[in-house]
Amino acid sequence: MPDRILLVQLADIGDLIVTLPAIAALRSALPDAHLTLLTSEQAVSIVEDGLVDEVRPFSKQGFNGTKALLNPANWRRLYALREDNFDTVIFFHHFTLRLGTLKFWLLAWASGAEMVLGLDNGNTTFFGRTFLTHTIPDEGFGAKHQAQYWLDLVGLLGADTAPQRARIAFDGGILPLTVKRGVRVILHAGGGGYTQARRWSPERWAQVADNLREEYDAEIVLVGTENDNATAVLDAMQHREKVVNLSGRTSLTQLADVMRSADLYLGTDSGVTHLAAAVRTPVVALYGATNHEAWSPWSPNGNVAILRSAPLCSPCIYVEHSIGAREGCEARTCMRMISVEQVLSASRTLLRNERFQSPADYRYDARSGRDWVDRVQILGLPVDIITYKQWLWQIDQWILQGKRAHQVCTVNPEFMMMAQHDPLFAQIIRRADLCVPDGNGVLWASNLLGTKLPERVTGSDGVPKIAEEAAKKGWTLFFLGAAEGVAEEAARVLQAQYRGLFIVGTYSGSPAVEEEDKIIEMINASNANILLVAYGAPAQDKWIARNLPRLNVAMAMGVGGTFDFIAGRVPRAPQWMIDYKLEWLYRLYKEPWRIVRMMRLPRFVFAVIARGSK
Repeated sequence: MPDRILLVQLADIGDLIVTLPAIAALRSALPDAHLTLLTSEQAVSIVEDGLVDEVRPFSKQGFNGTKALLNPANWRRLYALREDNFDTVIFFHHFTLRLGTLKFWLLAWASGAEMVLGLDNGNTTFFGRTFLTHTIPDEGFGAKHQAQYWLDLVGLLGADTAPQRARIAFDGGILPLTVKRGVRVILHAGGGGYTQARRWSPERWAQVADNLREEYDAEIVLVGTENDNATAVLDAMQHREKVVNLSGRTSLTQLADVMRSADLYLGTDSGVTHLAAAVRTPVVALYGATNHEAWSPWSPNGNVAILRSAPLCSPCIYVEHSIGAREGCEARTCMRMISVEQVLSASRTLLRNERFQSPADYRYDARSGRDWVDRVQILGLPVDIITYKQWLWQIDQWILQGKRAHQVCTVNPEFMMMAQHDPLFAQIIRRADLCVPDGNGVLWASNLLGTKLPERVTGSDGVPKIAEEAAKKGWTLFFLGAAEGVAEEAARVLQAQYRGLFIVGTYSGSPAVEEEDKIIEMINASNANILLVAYGAPAQDKWIARNLPRLNVAMAMGVGGTFDFIAGRVPRAPQWMIDYKLEWLYRLYKEPWRIVRMMRLPRFVFAVIARGSK
């Protein structure tokens, strides 16, 4: 059995906290083994005495970036591990980035250990061989909780993989608070330093705090660092009596003591939230951009309320095997859609010592059934095998069912190449209910990869077909986007062409955050069945994805310049050019500035030949 084990967890405080259950399980399984924990400097103090034999701080900052490999001091630090005679190394990390994985490989090599344990995601091979000797499959972020990944990993050494709580250190000194009288609520308005996308507005936190002050005469304790919005929350509050601001005034272990004294904790995805769950304080946690299935507060025996609005684009950070869109999007709609009343309702439930039941919400689940299942993969993105006739049938089914809004993406080579460098856009395409093959390049690629698509299904041709079917079946349409007056003109053209067509609203607007709420209200008030959005890709697709849960339509689709075509503002190619697949050439002739965008087409061809479906 292993005798000297190096445990590697170099991420932030929350990452270490969800790793502690696995370390405790390993300690129980191998009580005589010497455990050395290599972890970040800021997280060292949270490790309970006796859990490991040695905690060795490691500065991530000095080891980050490509230049870190050129620093002789880093090589000396690595090679010094040889002196400890480790026989086993366990990496509590997903091997996501290639450069980061290379550094882990160097660390494993420097340790001299014969056994190296980690997650296998196919990204650990260098010079023809992997540096891992013992693995469990990495099924992607959120396939299981991070804490369970690490419990399963130490299970390779005989440790118990059953969920258990994190054991953390406490200060044990005098709390920097008065004696508790009544309800004490801890509020952390920050979201850690990794990304700003996890934060909720200070004004809304202030409303929650004011309501809890009024309803429970609660003592509100603000915690975190000086950069965690505590001052902004305090400034926005109306009832500031019995409010204690401890931001920047506690160590981690003191903060653990404070948490242990509370009746309720409020926060978002952060190390502080994981700390609250570890001390078994009831937790209300708000999640939007980050993956709650991977990073929810780990509390096997506690009560945790996870609140999320769950738009189609959420989560966008840590999805599948990718870091994703680290800063989310500018709109942060996923967090804005969580209401003050939802947070208060969850808080009341936990303060009554009742178990929180997560409300049903609309959310994408890659493991659930889809309405349309026949699809191919090109460059890691889906394209559905569908015809116009089948698409119209599917729209009719969605309208008849009336369950929720569905997003359709018109996937063409430009979309695919944009998505290679835009992880948020890529996730939206993967999660869309339907990805129609809009582009001859897509048909060529699928044929090259062995699946012949029945026909090209475009947005520009699809909108008139949808309008024709809508006139027959009474579907109602709303046109959003394009330049001022274009949507109205396109609506008039289609209504003149298809008698009985109901276009119940048109609005140019913009995808700006400031307009979202007004536009959503306008669309829902129109009782439209189908929403067509002409903001251009990928803005239109992102707008739809983040607002999908609150749209009362059956289908929403981005249509790019289709309204301009229908209104006659931009002429389409002659039919013979369309038949000979030369429409792109005509558009380039009419709009020479498109040459920059069209340079994506040869890159698409080369990428498909080199990578195929991956």
